Amino acid sequence: MSDPQLPGYAPSYRVLSVRMDDDTGAQLEVLAQLNNRSVTEETRFALKSWVERSKTDPAIKERAEAVRAEIEREAEVKRNAIAAIFGGESTVPAPASSSKASSARSTKQADQA
Repeated sequence: MSDPQLPGYAPSYRVLSVRMDDDTGAQLEVLAQLNNRSVTEETRFALKSWVERSKTDPAIKERAEAVRAEIEREAEVKRNAIAAIFGGESTVPAPASSSKASSARSTKQADQA
């Protein structure tokens, strides 16, 4: 990441188009004027504030953990698919019921030997 303190640093921006009703737009323009900012700067400031507040919201943190877990599950399935195609061991543990059945078969086979 570039250092904002370095000469020649120019932050990159993503363009966002926001539709709002006339009343909200007028209020945003007034707030921008009162804060000596452009409407773009006022919008950017508001969005940054919203993102920062959201980072500490327990409900959002909980949903983020659920999403992260789902991403990990999907990645594991894809890693295993690649391993199955090109060789290698699976890293996903067998479901508990299959694992118990497999363990029971292994024990039975050991007893017969």
